[in-house]
Amino acid sequence: MTVPSRGGSNEEKGPDDTSWVRLRDGTNAVIWPLLPTDRDALREEYEHLSPEARFHRFMSAVPHLTEPMLDQLVDDVDGVDHVALVLFALPEEGPEVPAGIARVARRREDPATADVGVTVADQWQGRGVATALLRALMRRRPRGVKKIVTKVAWDNPVPLALARGLGKVDVRPDGCGGLDVVIDLPDETDIPEDAPTDG
Repeated sequence: MTVPSRGGSNEEKGPDDTSWVRLRDGTNAVIWPLLPTDRDALREEYEHLSPEARFHRFMSAVPHLTEPMLDQLVDDVDGVDHVALVLFALPEEGPEVPAGIARVARRREDPATADVGVTVADQWQGRGVATALLRALMRRRPRGVKKIVTKVAWDNPVPLALARGLGKVDVRPDGCGGLDVVIDLPDETDIPEDAPTDG
């Protein structure tokens, strides 16, 4: 397989940074780290998300990514304490398609915990994109992170199914229409290869 072009040279990615996967529907895909050159592409792809997908990503109505948000989502990614991966689907016919992005960021107040976020393009939901991204992300998570602490919308069951594929899960209402989710993670090498493919 050939690594697709994405606004930066292939030399920007080491061979160990690329993962080839096959989605549940049989589509081949490639996963690699988010690059600083992806800033404009991230902004553009967000504009194509449905309002529901945008709300589920940020747990609030965020119609557009602002410059300060892009600073945090792109410029703050260091590959050490903040890891972000993108998945490009490779259909048999046509060019590569950006299908999803996932990130894990260490919490400064507790270095053993991190927050996680996953966004999948509407037309690629339900094909295993989120599962593939999370598997890769958990293996590249910040060193020493043993627990994920995050929030999900109460009306979005997919993140909970995905969480249960990563480790022991504790879910509690947050009192504001959402759910607080805590995942106790296994060692990086123990993330199951056959985690549920609900996303």
